[in-house]
Amino acid sequence: MLDLGTGLRFWGQTLPNDGTFRGTALVTHLHWDHVQGLPFFAPINCPGARLDVYAPPPSADLGVADAFEDFMRPPYFPVRASDLFGDIAFHDARSEDLRIGSAVVKVRDVPHVGATNGYRIEMGDTVVTYISDHQQPRDGTDHVAESVLELCDGADLVIHDAQYTATDFAQKSDWGHCTVDYAVHVAATAGARRLALFHHDPDRDDASVDALLDRARGLGAERGLTEVIAASEGLTVSLSGRTADRIGTSA
Repeated sequence: MLDLGTGLRFWGQTLPNDGTFRGTALVTHLHWDHVQGLPFFAPINCPGARLDVYAPPPSADLGVADAFEDFMRPPYFPVRASDLFGDIAFHDARSEDLRIGSAVVKVRDVPHVGATNGYRIEMGDTVVTYISDHQQPRDGTDHVAESVLELCDGADLVIHDAQYTATDFAQKSDWGHCTVDYAVHVAATAGARRLALFHHDPDRDDASVDALLDRARGLGAERGLTEVIAASEGLTVSLSGRTADRIGTSA
């Protein structure tokens, strides 16, 4: 699981609530839009269920478990994480390599507002990179942090922040995000094969996203990307070896 946003509730409705759930969440950072789905994830509220949560600690004095305990409690929410019937284990993760089941997960710093991770998941010969929030350089350069290039290097799919147009960025350059053009630049510079535009501006409608996607596809084709897609609710991508096929979507 990548982050714990509100989509977690809908996904949980498709899973059995019988205590058999076992999962690992790779959380990029602790901003609300990336964690507020946890209290509504029904499968973890069952005896016997288990969830491991990896995230960057917000400070040297505050660990991930402490942070969740701080914001998931009365009066902000009536139930604490420790009150759920399942077992949740919180892990501080910064710039390390993890072995999770059959996957090797690289954890590296990503420029954003506050401590933020990006994740590279390697399973067999398939690589997926997840960079949800990424601060584009504010000085007008196209520099990409070495940690980000390492995460994206040759990936089959890069899921990347693409919140802004150039006009948006001029007004919100210190908000911790990047333009669609910069997302294409990151993926192409790292030699990735496919790019999924992610973290759309919540004020943007489908037509606007489609227009940005058309632009990104043109830029991506010029830079050698195999495919550029726009992430959408219900989108399913099947990755096997060096191939990828979109097998289902629902808006």
